[in-house]
Amino acid sequence: MALNPENPLIVQSDRSIILEADHPRFGEVRDRLMLFAELEKSPEHIHMYRITALSLWNAGASGGDAAEILDFLEGASKYPVPANIAKEITEAVNSYGRLELIGDGRGGIVLTADEDALLERLGELSHLEEFLLPGVLSEKGLPVRPECRGQLKLVLAKLGYPARDLAGYREGKNLKVDLREKLPDGEPFGLRSYQDAAVEAFYAGGSEHGGSGVVVLPCGAGKTIVGMGALAAVGKETLVLTTNVTALRQWRRELLEKTTLTEEQVGEYSGEVKQIRQVTLSTYQMLTYRKSKMDDFEHFKLFFENEWGLIIYDEVHLLPAPVFRFTAEIQATRRLGLTATLIREDGKEKEVFSLIGPRKYDVPWRSLEGGGWIADAECVEVRVELDPELKEDYQVAGRRGKFRIASENPAKMEAIKNLVSRHAGDHILILGQYLDQLQLVAEELEAPMITGKTPQQTRDELYEGFRNGEIRTLVVSKVGNFAVDLPDANVAIQISGTFGSRQEEAQRLGRILRPKKNSGCAVFYSLVTRGSGIAASSREQEFAEKRQLFLTEQGYPYRIMEAEELVETVETVEPERARAGTKEVQCS
Repeated sequence: MALNPENPLIVQSDRSIILEADHPRFGEVRDRLMLFAELEKSPEHIHMYRITALSLWNAGASGGDAAEILDFLEGASKYPVPANIAKEITEAVNSYGRLELIGDGRGGIVLTADEDALLERLGELSHLEEFLLPGVLSEKGLPVRPECRGQLKLVLAKLGYPARDLAGYREGKNLKVDLREKLPDGEPFGLRSYQDAAVEAFYAGGSEHGGSGVVVLPCGAGKTIVGMGALAAVGKETLVLTTNVTALRQWRRELLEKTTLTEEQVGEYSGEVKQIRQVTLSTYQMLTYRKSKMDDFEHFKLFFENEWGLIIYDEVHLLPAPVFRFTAEIQATRRLGLTATLIREDGKEKEVFSLIGPRKYDVPWRSLEGGGWIADAECVEVRVELDPELKEDYQVAGRRGKFRIASENPAKMEAIKNLVSRHAGDHILILGQYLDQLQLVAEELEAPMITGKTPQQTRDELYEGFRNGEIRTLVVSKVGNFAVDLPDANVAIQISGTFGSRQEEAQRLGRILRPKKNSGCAVFYSLVTRGSGIAASSREQEFAEKRQLFLTEQGYPYRIMEAEELVETVETVEPERARAGTKEVQCS
């Protein structure tokens, strides 16, 4: 291939890829890269990606073809793709499916391979012995202990041979479920085109190629509806696991509103209620509850209390590590993971891939924004000077201490007030990590606050007040990160967060991405203490750069402004709004 300096990509031999952010083809190339590479850094003028084995396995599992990936890279690169990268891409993409788990026709499972030599090598590995039935190689392959199906897949993935699981599923109890054509208010209802495509990618017409995997869609794009579509397609009794009771009850409302299920068919299994019905809703917190570290997880029995035909893991990127053990044991049950991001802060992406299933469907956030399915959004980082009285404390603090001092910087209060004034009349969520800081903000703004200690009934009342417009500004702790349906929220002000968590950034941005009336725009602010003294960047800035990766990966422009600019914008925005007679947010 000849040199092509006009192209936007540089592919390097260490598996890194550099993309010019200012290139005319940037959007098109970025969307293609997302399918088989992971974004690592996003400085001002370039984005840096990395190809990993897992990203290529997911590409292969989603139907990606190594030759097509290489053709794309060659066609978008300034220089020839290094030979070692071409080889590694081909091997990694093609490695998914070299091994398969299939039924033996008698209720057993065998491990097969595309080459006898590979199967023989695996059969000789001592650390696979516990997962295999004793005896020689059968005509079909290596006989597998059915109860070790999940553990074997995990080990094979670590060896670099992710197995395609075609061994089938137990049937589970039948359950006739249909999606409604009209909602109770008379509005027509049906799956959007991408939701329908996601359900079909997961279910695959009921064949052995479907039934387990992960659907990646942005918050606000209707992942719950995809789950309901999968439930209807599978037609079996279903266990749905969610992040908290608020999410659980939202699932219940959605199921009763949008499907033919009745109240008697939908059960809640929580700290307050213990119902096991044809569709049962529970939380990860409930499943991982135990009286002490020495006791068993007493509610794990829920996995086996009924003949489930489908288990739905909502926000699967938050699946607690203890649940992986039982997820490994129930490989004969269909499994659907729903998430806005495959990133896990604990690095257990391979466990999700092996035990829930590979990525079956993904769509760029900006593509859905362009189609009007989620709100247009602007992301703005507001840099705030560290309070002078804290500079000495900051200099002598440890790394964690520096982060907390910067996060709780009292100087942020003025910026918060200016932003609330700037967006007077909008639906504003103020999101943070530290309860003392949030309490001060709530008192200063005379706004209600929701934390983990807020009783569920009070939470529900405050959320409802926000939905109906009685409450315009709501201060929320980490409990607001997950599955809270607030469709009119159009401004989020993040005043502190978890150490560089891209998961959290996805969840918080998702709170304001529901489509707005009159196609209004959403704005996501992050208040960050800037570096001072001898440090070019504060600890909070360093972590903000990591969270910024997620927003950039999804295609959102990320603008940085100084807190001092807010005073000027408030002074100009308010008169303009008064003249226009509108409170609608406008993206720049």
